[in-house]
Amino acid sequence: MRYRRASAAGGMYFFTVNLAERSSDRLVRHVDDLRAVMKKVKEAHPFAILAMVVLPDHLHAIWRLPPGDANYPLRWSLIKAGFSRRMDKGERIRASRVAKRERGIWQRRYWEHQIRDENDLIRHVDYIHYNPMKHGWVNRPVDWPHSTLHGYIKRGMVKPDWGGKMSDGVNGYGER
Repeated sequence: MRYRRASAAGGMYFFTVNLAERSSDRLVRHVDDLRAVMKKVKEAHPFAILAMVVLPDHLHAIWRLPPGDANYPLRWSLIKAGFSRRMDKGERIRASRVAKRERGIWQRRYWEHQIRDENDLIRHVDYIHYNPMKHGWVNRPVDWPHSTLHGYIKRGMVKPDWGGKMSDGVNGYGER
């Protein structure tokens, strides 16, 4: 069965991409490797990163693809493979992956959502920037180093105290 994905050339997409081992901190330990691989893939297959956060075991991103191009699966495949090649072997690999000569670093699938309009974009950017707080990694979104929130602050798009301070839940972002 073929998995059906959204496909709009030149579209904007929100992604959630997870490591296979959800208790790992591999993404933040090797964030420079992830950045280098993403840069290389962007050079060969351009896309714009509108927002992104890298957490220990998963990441969220919003991409805008070039006009006439909807091939984000290729880009994610190259990013996952390139990152995996930079990692030492030793992760647990299920038999189904061994048979296909796959590593066991990433979950095979990822979540994508085609951004529908400006409000949808704003909601997803906010979700991305608030995510480290939602997961309890920091008390303020600005305290998480692996987030495009810092660029938004630098460009004056949001204030440094955006997202407030964690107190009672997640202030309407994501699950409670």
